[in-house]
Amino acid sequence: MLHKDKFKTLEEKREQARLGGGQKRIDKIHESGRLTARERVHLFFDRGTFQELGVFVTHRSSDTSIIDNKPVGDGVVAGFGRVNGRLVYAFAQDFTVFGGTMSEANAGKICRLMDLAVENGAPVIGLNDSGGARIQEGVYSLGGYADIFLRNTLASGVVPQISIIMGPCAGGAVYSPAITDFIFMVDGTSHMFVTGPNVIKMVTGEEVSFEDLGGANTHNSRSGVAHFMASSDQDALLQVKKLLSYLPQNNLEDPPVVECTDPPDRQDEALDSIIPEDPKVPFDVKDIINRIVDVDSFFEVQEAYARNIVVGFARLGGQSVGIVANQSKAMAGALDISASLKAARFVRFCDAFNIPLITFEDVPGFLPGTDQEYGGIIKHGAKLLYAYCEATVPKLTIVVRKADGGAHDVMSSQHLRADPNYARPTAELAVMGAEGAINILYRKELSTAEDQVEKRAELIAKYNEQFANPYLASEAGFIDDIIMPRETRQKLIAGLQSLAGKRQQVPHKKHGNIPL
Repeated sequence: MLHKDKFKTLEEKREQARLGGGQKRIDKIHESGRLTARERVHLFFDRGTFQELGVFVTHRSSDTSIIDNKPVGDGVVAGFGRVNGRLVYAFAQDFTVFGGTMSEANAGKICRLMDLAVENGAPVIGLNDSGGARIQEGVYSLGGYADIFLRNTLASGVVPQISIIMGPCAGGAVYSPAITDFIFMVDGTSHMFVTGPNVIKMVTGEEVSFEDLGGANTHNSRSGVAHFMASSDQDALLQVKKLLSYLPQNNLEDPPVVECTDPPDRQDEALDSIIPEDPKVPFDVKDIINRIVDVDSFFEVQEAYARNIVVGFARLGGQSVGIVANQSKAMAGALDISASLKAARFVRFCDAFNIPLITFEDVPGFLPGTDQEYGGIIKHGAKLLYAYCEATVPKLTIVVRKADGGAHDVMSSQHLRADPNYARPTAELAVMGAEGAINILYRKELSTAEDQVEKRAELIAKYNEQFANPYLASEAGFIDDIIMPRETRQKLIAGLQSLAGKRQQVPHKKHGNIPL
């Protein structure tokens, strides 16, 4: 009977852990359109593979308001399992238990999970759904946050870290996701902010809704804090699984290679005519990307933010690559502060995790204006330059149209230790665009010409022939080959294969000082 009693006690405690804060709170979560922490975890991992850690942890607070209320698990479900057959660690905050608030005890569970993930070289996924610090625990709760921040920082560049915001995430709770590599948000049900609408109204008098202040659309399109927006909890988990399929387990491994049924020597004649003959006419660079990479493999990152540059993952010949491309449909593809930050962060992630970089260049320069200068475009633009210079992964560049001024240098030019640099025969490489250049070079001729329109056209043609073409750069060895657009896929795949054994070092140092 003694054994049976102990077995019964175990089952009772397991059931308490499964129920979290109780059925009524679970029902409220479902009514809000969200899943519970346990439902999310079991939906995310391959069936039957999730192994929970810290199942019976309870809080240690002596505050009279909660001392007699000690839910089993204390508001965090943590453990490891398989996602598409690969080891992954994850924790999920349980909003049914004290609103998912952070305690010293559940912070300890998260920290232990992260330590195990780093020691075993596997990604960490955080499912965030929390009201913030547990007020009853005071500085112990704040200390728990800081313990997690430290581990986020130490794990950065060692194992992939992904945050999914699946409910509220406020105050100190936002800084752990901010340190991680990618943030997913769920439209309509997730929010992130340092100070909420009520505090803002009290301090500044501003009135703003939860959604406008910190909703998924705000952080995906305006602030750039988030990288992906999902339509539901289920959609978010599926998107994370897709992202993981491009990533290695850790910084010592190469990204996974999948079987490729798309012929590496496939040519697409549409690429020869996809770019308008008029250099002022925009086009969608994603049309070029999708025609070159393996079919249906392009997975865009931060699609709604800084649309003048496109970044994302794709596959070439089954191999994971990172894509960076100027987008002429937005601000003519000029680099501004937001685009520089977006691309620099992405380049550094790819370099940290051994993912080759493919750059499609069509840049007329840096965006002019007082807003940009006062906002620090010099410093922020230098971040992208720094990221490309620092990167030691294979870096292949194709100039698809314009490559003007200092922005050309920044976009993974050969001078930044890039590998094969290619250009289309119609590409324009120059210090600046023709119209601006002739205003400087031929100012007197233009001012004295009888027909200034005709003279301007003549001088533009002369400038383009003399300076704005790929052959001068090719003659100097700065462009390795001028290729037909239809050949781009096979050229890039061949280039990647030749760089499989690339080894490049930087001078020994503790770390560089990127212009933050």
